[in-house]
Order: sequence, then C-alpha cells, then structure tokens
Amino acid sequence: DRLVAEILYHIEAGGLSPTRISFVGHSLGNIIIRAAIARPQLKHLLPRLHTFLSLSGPHLGTLYNSSGLVNMGMWFMQKWKKSGSLLQLSLRDAADVRDTFLYRLSQRCNLPHFKNILLCGSSQDRYVPLHSARIELCKAAIKDQSPVGAAYREMVHNIMWPLVKKRDVTLVRYDVHHALPNTANSIIGRAAHIAVLDSELFIEKFLVVAGLKYFR
Repeated sequence: DRLVAEILYHIEAGGLSPTRISFVGHSLGNIIIRAAIARPQLKHLLPRLHTFLSLSGPHLGTLYNSSGLVNMGMWFMQKWKKSGSLLQLSLRDAADVRDTFLYRLSQRCNLPHFKNILLCGSSQDRYVPLHSARIELCKAAIKDQSPVGAAYREMVHNIMWPLVKKRDVTLVRYDVHHALPNTANSIIGRAAHIAVLDSELFIEKFLVVAGLKYFR
C-alpha cells in the first residue's frame, strides 16, 4: 500500500502524465512491485507499464534452496523474530499452500502488461535460488510429488503462461556471475545476493551491455 501511495503521490505532485512506467526491484522489492501493480488503485496505469527489471527476486519463494546453512538461518530468524515475510517466502503462511501469499499473488499476475521483463538471478546467490529469481522449474520441484511441489509448479504456470500467450512481451532471463572475494559472505551466498546493490560498476555494465535498450 505504501508503494502504491508513493507512486500516485509522485505522479500527482509532479503534475506528471508518464507514457511509460518502468520498475527496477531487488530481492523482496520485486514482490512488493508485483503486489502493488495488482492493486485496483493502479489499474489505470497498467497500459503504461514498460520494463520490469527484477534483480534477485524471490518470485517463487525460497523453496528448493540448495544451501542447508541458509535454510537453517532463515528458520532460526523466523522463529526468533516471528518474521511474516520469511513465512511467506517458505510458503508456510497458511495451512493450505494454495492460500499462501505468493501462490495467491501468482494468480493475480499483471506482468503481461509490461513490454519487457528482465529476470536476473545468480547461481552464486544462496539467499534467493536461481530458479525463483528466473521464475522457472528446477529438478527438485519436478520430482517433488507433495502438495507443495504441485503448488510450486502451478505458480510457475500461473506466472509464465500469460507471458507465453502474449506475443508482444519480451522476456529475458539472466544468470549473473560475480567476481567475488573468498569471504564468509561469499561462501554463504550473501555477497552475490547484495552484489547488485554494492557494485555500481555491475549496474553500469549490465545496462550498457544488455539492459539499457529495454528502457528506451
């Protein structure tokens, strides 16, 4: 709701009438963006959506994360701080997985209103799995015959099928490899997760080499 209010205030206060609206999000910010554009208050702006650049976005949560250390840390943080967002990312914020926030958000997907969707993830990132950042299936999800596995596959379908059907949407997936020092943050995958924020050089190179044309 705060992002919705800020967008509307910025447009009104500035007397703006933008013909193109683009979003750049990092990590949970991407979920906030998707939730915001699904709100009825922004319905009149949907035809103006242009490019969505998602950097390390946990669009499918943190399921099938290969890092046991990170999984344990997130479990501890959720128990300690009673974090609702961590429950949502693990699809455990409702008794029925199809009532969870991320599953319901996948059913209200407005991404096809964008002309360009750029999904950036990193296999070095242990906080947000590559398959979640790029909104795609992984081997573990395909093999998982539990209700959670079925719901995960449905989430991918809910988000991707409308994009596949709409021929004028450009969807690009990136697997970013960072040159990281051999530190504890690199080992646990935190360094790769925040590298896009820590490195102005990365953003500059990405835009010049690959991304800038999608914002024109």
